[in-house]
Amino acid sequence: MKRHNFSAGPCILPQEVLKQASAAVLNFNDDNLSLIEISHRSKPFVAVMDKAIALVKELLNVPKGYSVLFLQGGASMEFLMVAMNLMKVDGKAAYINTGTWAKKAITEANSLGEAIVLGDSSDKNYNYIPKGYTIPSDVDYFHCTSNNTIYGTQMKEFPHCPTLMVCDMSSDIFSRKVEVSKFDIIYAGAQKNMGPAGTTLVIVKDKILGKTGRKIPTMLDYNTHISKDSMFNTPPVFPIYVSMLTLQWLKDLGGVEVIDKMNQDKADLLYAEIDRNPLFEGTAAKEDRSNMNVCFLLTNSSKEEAFNTMWNESGISGIKGHRSAGGYRASMYNAMPIESVQVLVDVMKKLEQN
Repeated sequence: MKRHNFSAGPCILPQEVLKQASAAVLNFNDDNLSLIEISHRSKPFVAVMDKAIALVKELLNVPKGYSVLFLQGGASMEFLMVAMNLMKVDGKAAYINTGTWAKKAITEANSLGEAIVLGDSSDKNYNYIPKGYTIPSDVDYFHCTSNNTIYGTQMKEFPHCPTLMVCDMSSDIFSRKVEVSKFDIIYAGAQKNMGPAGTTLVIVKDKILGKTGRKIPTMLDYNTHISKDSMFNTPPVFPIYVSMLTLQWLKDLGGVEVIDKMNQDKADLLYAEIDRNPLFEGTAAKEDRSNMNVCFLLTNSSKEEAFNTMWNESGISGIKGHRSAGGYRASMYNAMPIESVQVLVDVMKKLEQN
């Protein structure tokens, strides 16, 4: 039976990418060596790194003056690195608290200075994106999270920012068009739309660095990694290679503009059924609904056992909601085909008919 992987992360990846990656683990570049045992400074892998960076720049139309890095530590490391590289000594930064990961980023910023929370949706269990706030011009930077995987909300527009703008795009990067020039740092863990866990993409405007007045530990300094082309220490070879393959797959598909339309079609299909079917209800405010992570509840808890049995028998995997939110969560990243979404919709309709 075909499996329909709605996992929130690590995510579904294109089958052709998985096949290429599997082959490379056994024999990379026809050299009769495994990808994961070659030198990261060998010409074949340097070519992989160069191509991955070039694809990021091409797909997102990254302007000149920005560096593209593949680092380690996930978005959780970036929560600290952003503050360490941008917050001045005794400085302050502005954040909006839209969920678990934004809250963790705020905690890291508070360890170095003051994190001012401009908007906070925790009063309604993060089911909406705060609006109507004004970003002060005297903060060192403003930080937001574009998509919230646990609660199923997504920023549809980004605010005007009079200071440096930083965005955690871990769960929706490459899923929709974004104007990189509006941001000073964009970072994203790979394990949603780009590849397996183990590498983190960082896009940083070069001229904003080195102005904090603080001593930054070598490994946490973006300039360290820029000067060494993401190879200051041994890079995560396999995740970068799979990310490169996935970005090439996206390019061959037609790029971000094409996948944006496909993702909207998938979201429209599932949300339409949630809104139509009296047995289900969405949890996020309609204007803030995520196209990546669709969170919903059963309106009749007595149907839970039947529904769980039905989606399991249909080959659906990974739609249980996060433990802090409950209910269900269908994550529909770039590689999720609309046919899999239709299978879920059909199960929901069948539950209603029964």
